[in-house]
Amino acid sequence: MEIGIDSFASNETQHNSTKAIAELLERMEQADKMGLDVFGLGEHHRIEFLDSAAHMILAAAAARTSRIRLTSAVTVLSAADPVRVFQNFATLDLISQGRAEIVAGRGSFTEAFPLFGLNLQEYDALFAEKLGLLLQIRDNEVMNWSGKFRPALREQAIYPRPMQAKLPIWLGVGGTPGSFARAGTLGMPLMVAIIGGETHRFRPLIDLYRRAGAEAGHEPDTLKVGLHSLGFVGENSEDAANDYYPGYAETFTRIGKERGWPPVTRTQFNAQTSALGALVVGGPEEVASKILRHSEALGGIDRFSFQMDNAGLSHKTLLRAIELIGTKVKPMVEAGLSA
Repeated sequence: MEIGIDSFASNETQHNSTKAIAELLERMEQADKMGLDVFGLGEHHRIEFLDSAAHMILAAAAARTSRIRLTSAVTVLSAADPVRVFQNFATLDLISQGRAEIVAGRGSFTEAFPLFGLNLQEYDALFAEKLGLLLQIRDNEVMNWSGKFRPALREQAIYPRPMQAKLPIWLGVGGTPGSFARAGTLGMPLMVAIIGGETHRFRPLIDLYRRAGAEAGHEPDTLKVGLHSLGFVGENSEDAANDYYPGYAETFTRIGKERGWPPVTRTQFNAQTSALGALVVGGPEEVASKILRHSEALGGIDRFSFQMDNAGLSHKTLLRAIELIGTKVKPMVEAGLSA
């Protein structure tokens, strides 16, 4: 199982963006040094995040790292031009010497649609067409294509080509059954964002993904499953929960006001950090055990990524958490899988 970090390039203070980017790059270097497998950056177009051009930050990290894979988490493909997405990440692949990936998704916020003059009512159609085009560009150097939302391509060669023979493109999903089935039918690796509820309840959707993949003729070992979860690793379980809760509650209460959710309470948080809850927060042993339980409950997962920078934790605290993940959690997960 690959273990990694996902970030939204948080800029909660909104006072020193230069410092926030510098610290994020230092955390990406730390993840590389600690032996983690992947670092992903999301895409948002909001004041509290600095990831609207995630490929630029990933390229800067590529020059400062040597082995860690660098991916989007996710690229909001509905609001992007697939040609430019491919060119950006193919270039990243060349800079990183074959370490780039894309997680394509529809995103959980809608601000990109008015920003780029798109109709939110065409949400699904935009994504389906653009995903199909992105996969075709990945697999064909010269394109002949036509669609509804972009000018046609006629004998059009698209460059640069990446170092990897087939640039990895994952499908990022939430809880929509059709998205799981689509990923399976296309034979795409699946990245599941589980930010609440009970993780084991996603098993029927992952079974749907695997079944759709098998029916489409894809080999089981190509149908990879990744898990993106809110989480944090501290020195021990009590300190980890106490450190993570205040910022987590503030963030999700604020987002909840936009979406009609009730304020976050400590009781709810404790339920989410319990054995069946989706939050992976605790000391190294507890976190490693929970990752293994999640993997077993979902029929095996191939990648687990922590989303840690949504709770207002200090840069120093996050650096230490990455160290604990690399030096303690990852070895314990590997030992548990091989037992």
